Amino acid sequence: MIFKGSGTAIITPFDNEGVNFQTFKRLLDYQLENGTDALIVLGTTGEPATMNEKEKNEVLEFAVNYINGRIPVIAGIGTNNTSTSINNAKQAANIGVDGLLAVTPYYNKCTQKGLINHFFAIADSTDKPMILYNVPSRTGVNILPDTYATLCQHENIVATKEACGNIEQITETFAKVQGKMDIYSGDDAIILPVLALGGIGVISVAANCVPDVVSNICKSYFEGDIEVCRQLQFKLVPLVKALFSEVNPIPVKAAMNILGFDCGVPRLPLTEMENKAVLLSELKKILPNLNN
Repeated sequence: MIFKGSGTAIITPFDNEGVNFQTFKRLLDYQLENGTDALIVLGTTGEPATMNEKEKNEVLEFAVNYINGRIPVIAGIGTNNTSTSINNAKQAANIGVDGLLAVTPYYNKCTQKGLINHFFAIADSTDKPMILYNVPSRTGVNILPDTYATLCQHENIVATKEACGNIEQITETFAKVQGKMDIYSGDDAIILPVLALGGIGVISVAANCVPDVVSNICKSYFEGDIEVCRQLQFKLVPLVKALFSEVNPIPVKAAMNILGFDCGVPRLPLTEMENKAVLLSELKKILPNLNN
């Protein structure tokens, strides 16, 4: 187990010079102060696709050094090129991260056999524990339950972030892996259902904005207070809808700017959020002191 509870897929703040490390430090402090159990750096929400290798290594080094073991730091290393992913995994391991996150290889649209060979090759290249990331809506590739039954046999593949959008498939995956692999919700709207199936937490976009709420969804469940967990999940869902009203991380970056963090705008080809009214409204509902 790399972590249990709420892991934040943290944004990367940019300015005209590159990465805004002053703001990044503030974002890390915000997470540490509000109950986050792990940080996922350079996941999709962190925009690594538009960062160069130097920037990515600097961000990982800054996070690892600043967090200094207080909570796990997990590096997004996955690409659609197996050799590049292996190189990323080795560099992240050398920097000192606690774990790796490897998304399915997008665009290539490999077979299930290809997924197994791809992930095994990455896992063979490192002694760091690895979390898979299944998000077919973005990658065009879906890890099927029978494939998970094979993948979980590798000692370095310890978990998956499941965002397939199909609770029936997620249920079947739980049945197939039965304790051989941890499962995190990859969708903020279904944290409670995944926990009820046996999940051990969430890798969250919404936790950028409301880390305490997402953390308390997990904590209340693990403490057996299901009603509190349920009500917090209900409270979170309207904000989640607003945060995904445009392609992630466009809205969450806008939200963090609204909250007073100088995060800049997403890098092209992503653009600044066009309609912030609903997002602002939902932020005010869940953070009533926002403009006070």
